[in-house]
Amino acid sequence: MQSENRIFDDLVKMMNGAAGTLAGMGREAEASVKERAKDWIGGLDFVTRDEFDAVKAMAVAAREEADALKARIEALEAGIAKKA
Repeated sequence: MQSENRIFDDLVKMMNGAAGTLAGMGREAEASVKERAKDWIGGLDFVTRDEFDAVKAMAVAAREEADALKARIEALEAGIAKKA
């Protein structure tokens, strides 16, 4: 009975070692993939969130100015039409 327990103990130790090794390999592979993805994405011309928000605010301001100018032109044209 003693020999069977020792065989099982050795088998369990071996399985634990293999599981630890596989887990370590998985973590290493995941880190490698993340690093490669970060390098690949970093090489692309993406804008930061701050830059996007700044351009969006500029576009909103330009739209509002264009709408105001359009209303002013329509009012001037209406005034000219009344005089004519």
